[in-house]
Amino acid sequence: MLKFTIRRLLVSFPQLVILSLLIFFLASLMPGDALSGVIDPNIPAEAIERQREMLGLNNPWHIQYKDWVVNMLQGDFGNSYFKKQPVLDVIGDRLTNTIWLSLFSAVLIYLIGLPLGLISGRYNDTFLDSVITGYTYLGFATPTFMFGLLMLLVFGYNLGWFPTSGSVDANVTPGTFEYVISKMYHLVLPSFSIALIGLVGTVQYLRSGIIETKQKDYVTLARAKGVSESKVYTKHIFRNSIIPIAAFFGYEITGLLGGSIFIEQIYAYPGMGRLFLESISTRDFSVANVLILMYGFLAIVGALLSDIILSIVDPRIRIK
Repeated sequence: MLKFTIRRLLVSFPQLVILSLLIFFLASLMPGDALSGVIDPNIPAEAIERQREMLGLNNPWHIQYKDWVVNMLQGDFGNSYFKKQPVLDVIGDRLTNTIWLSLFSAVLIYLIGLPLGLISGRYNDTFLDSVITGYTYLGFATPTFMFGLLMLLVFGYNLGWFPTSGSVDANVTPGTFEYVISKMYHLVLPSFSIALIGLVGTVQYLRSGIIETKQKDYVTLARAKGVSESKVYTKHIFRNSIIPIAAFFGYEITGLLGGSIFIEQIYAYPGMGRLFLESISTRDFSVANVLILMYGFLAIVGALLSDIILSIVDPRIRIK
């Protein structure tokens, strides 16, 4: 396992290099630059051009890329031209909110999805199974942003049960118990909007796995030996049926950490997804490039994490 992990990390390095090249090259092709739309138009064109020259924005893209990589290797990820802050400070403020949202969403996905999948697979072709399966079909067909808007309209505006924007109340003091409660209260609607659509894949995978597994010979043998039905499902059926879910667990977690752009935008939630949209719209490429590189790194880590988890869940699969 250790050799496999080291080998995968070594393979991931050229992937990150190629990804960073593509990111920077494509960003250089976009119209305008970080100063477009930011500088007062009343400032003389000569002064604006001197500013671009000083910041290196007039250099060829490959020269800018080399400077960007060298600075990152030295721990300097650049500055946000729009927010006038170091990029790491800008991302750090949003990363905490995205981690909170990702954790809440992941807990809800598996807390609700696993029981629903188990019930649907165990009692397949019943009325209860039809209800659960019908919901999953509806979830597959419903865009996340549409479901988020519906949740916001019903529970945010019509019923007024939950806040409709932000990540915390403005009048609470950070570090207090009220601050934590306010954080969690603002997470309810966004996390449920992600989870109630995100769990449909988990339910379908688990249902299909249980229906297939409970027809295996070793399950019939366990029942013939007098093993209770609850133990048959927990020890024999559920453990083998959860393998496909475990295989995608790493992708699921890192995908959530990447942030849900649509949900964060709908709820005006200050996370990484919303920051990415802001950086694109303001041409703040120093922030956008680092975010995309971070998303690529998370995808590579997710693939590695999925392989490790899969080998732990199923001892028959050992990656040497």
